[in-house]
Parts: sequence; structure tokens; C-alpha cells
Amino acid sequence: MSSRGKPIGHCACGRNWSYVSTGEGWLYLAGIKDVFTCEIVGYAMGARMTQELTAQALWRAVRNKRPAPGLIHHSDRGSQYCADDYRKLVGQFGMLPSMSCKGNCYDNAPMESFWGSLKNEMIHHQRYATRADAESAKEYIEIFYNRQRRHSRLGYISPAQFVENFSNTELAA
Repeated sequence: MSSRGKPIGHCACGRNWSYVSTGEGWLYLAGIKDVFTCEIVGYAMGARMTQELTAQALWRAVRNKRPAPGLIHHSDRGSQYCADDYRKLVGQFGMLPSMSCKGNCYDNAPMESFWGSLKNEMIHHQRYATRADAESAKEYIEIFYNRQRRHSRLGYISPAQFVENFSNTELAA
């Protein structure tokens, strides 16, 4: 999704949730990744993995990037994404829903890669007493992953730099 709302990639969710262990129990994270820019464009955190949590991540992605109708929204077959209300929300935003066949893990690879990075670079190195402590994942996403972390698929630049370069190329054309 470009900053002007053009569909320049397709939104990938994969298993678009993960969890962090805390002294209070699990903190669930739902996320939306733009596979063109490698940015996490929407995310939400909560004590339960619900359709509302995944919908909140989708709302944030749409608010942040304003995609044009026709964007492909890929997700896994989890009950949160198959829920009627979630599917209606995807349709309301003019997105085309996409789900993998059972056992097809390759469609989920972009999002699984993000969850692996989050866990290896942040979560596995700390213990969290509370869910509020674990919400430091926001900083990892917004400050490090989207703005500083270099991605080999992007030519070893950050998603923010990639978006800026792409926008400058679009303006020059």
C-alpha cells in the first residue's frame, strides 16, 4: 500500500497473531504486514485472541495506509479471520480476501518471518511481569522493525527508507 492509497503490494497476514508470556498470562499480538514494503502497517495487543483484536489491527492498517479498493488481504484459516464480522469488515474496506489451503505454509511466510524476528530480537531476551511490560513490542515494531531494521528483500534498507525511495521515484515519474 503506498502512502497515496495505491495498492502496490498485497497485504499479508499469514498466522497474523502471536503471543508473549507474562506473569499475568499471555499477551496476544495481531498484525498486518504489507509484503511490498515489509512494514507492519497495523497491529493490536490484548489479553485474548479474538476477532475484535484482529479487526482492531485491520482498522489500524487501513487508517495508517488508506489502501485503494482491490487490495488482496491474505490471512490464515483461524476462526478470527473466518468470522462473519471480520469478513464483512474486509469487504467494507474493498479488500479481496485470500486464505491458504490447508497445509500451505508458504503464503504465510512473510508474517511468520516477522513473528520470528520479534521473538528472536526482543521477546526471548526478556521476562515480562505484566502485559503492560510486554507491550514494549510497540516500540520494536514502530521504531526498530519499520524504521531501522534492514531487510535483505529490500536491498538491505529499512521499510521506511524503501517507502521513501519508492515515493520519490513515483514523484519523479
